[in-house]
Amino acid sequence: MTPFLVGQASLRRLLFALGVVLLVLPWRAAAQDIADVNPADTAAKMTAADTAAMQRPMANTTAGEFTPAKGFQLFMSPKASLNISVYGLFRWIDQTPGDQTFTDHLDREREVAARNDMYWQRTMVWFTGFFWRPQLRYNITVWSLGATQQTLLFGNLQYRVGPALTVGVGMAPNLTVRSMQGSWPFWAGSDRQMTEEFMRGGFSSGVFVTGEALPRFWYTAGVNTNLSQLGVTASNDGRGMSYSGSVQWMPTTGEFGPRGGFGDLEHHDKLATRFGASYAYAPDEYRAAPLTQANPNETQLKLSDGVLAFEAGALADGVTVEYLAYNEFAIDAGLKYRGWSFQTEYYERKLSDFVADGPLPLSSVTDRGLQAQLGYMVLPRHLMLYATGGYIWDQFERHPNEFSPGVSWYPTGTRSWRVNLHTIHVEKTPAGSTFGYYASGQSGWTYSLGTDFLF
Repeated sequence: MTPFLVGQASLRRLLFALGVVLLVLPWRAAAQDIADVNPADTAAKMTAADTAAMQRPMANTTAGEFTPAKGFQLFMSPKASLNISVYGLFRWIDQTPGDQTFTDHLDREREVAARNDMYWQRTMVWFTGFFWRPQLRYNITVWSLGATQQTLLFGNLQYRVGPALTVGVGMAPNLTVRSMQGSWPFWAGSDRQMTEEFMRGGFSSGVFVTGEALPRFWYTAGVNTNLSQLGVTASNDGRGMSYSGSVQWMPTTGEFGPRGGFGDLEHHDKLATRFGASYAYAPDEYRAAPLTQANPNETQLKLSDGVLAFEAGALADGVTVEYLAYNEFAIDAGLKYRGWSFQTEYYERKLSDFVADGPLPLSSVTDRGLQAQLGYMVLPRHLMLYATGGYIWDQFERHPNEFSPGVSWYPTGTRSWRVNLHTIHVEKTPAGSTFGYYASGQSGWTYSLGTDFLF
């Protein structure tokens, strides 16, 4: 399966059309609604639907990472509201063996930076609500990662024209895989699995549209500054942008549980199904660092041996890739029924159109991957056993793979609080970061025990 390559002219036309939608549709609808409003009697004319809209958390249509829970309503008036919601994760992780090396695809030996530590791993605080009208929603997010000592503050603004169209600006995901689109933190464990972590793009500032175009059929499309804004500032970024879109169809029940996450804690008596597809294209992703530096600021893209795509010497000794084109396609399917949950996703990623400061031995790199997850609530609403697996058919024929059994306990019988034991047996993982489960190049077992909450 080969992704459809979009031409530059088509992208310009798409961007122009998206701009028309952003500028015309929401504000035309808003103008019709507000033209005859008298601020003095707004409160008197409020309906029950208006009140419910003001109290509702921001819709989970873009990314779970930017979506609060019910939270605590601090303030509400006819013209504005403020809600605060919090997520926290404490985790111990041990990546074994602790002392190991791996050989990359150019037969160079490298060290594996295996961890054994405990951290208050992640904190998210959301300040959300509306202003002017209930349809105009804001989200200010505080994101902090203990393992990297990073703290960021960013925002998201959305206008809901109707069920078929919400327009948004701000920090948003590249729509590369299903887990980028709302399911966090309701995953098997507390972080992504190997295959999706390797294939995906990241989060970046952009514009997007989303909605339920047809009954039980949703879409999202976006234009982002780059594939990942983490560590990349405007002063060292290129001029290229990324383009992505995703659809999902839920034919049987029209839903897939809270946030569309993993596990059937809610116990579906009727079979719930979901099918989807995602595609992303970044025609000239940039190294994002002066060429005098040894390592790039852009760290989202890795080769199947765990080496950063923009690292000096990644594809040939003494040669640095400065630009490349990223194409990624994914299809996914899932079901939930009476405590059982199953999800799977197939991926294909192609890196091509390299611009480098020297000759390269190849013109493109194509990798394909598969991931599957199966879970069962052995104690309804309280205890879930699960197993996940992943495999990558990579161009360098390293064949990274993993098997991950685990167990989640929900003390309160809700998704608000979880204790999770997640184990991974991995071979030659290309994924690696200090915020996830993996150390690049690792082969062995990883053990993770943590507790997280969301309210």
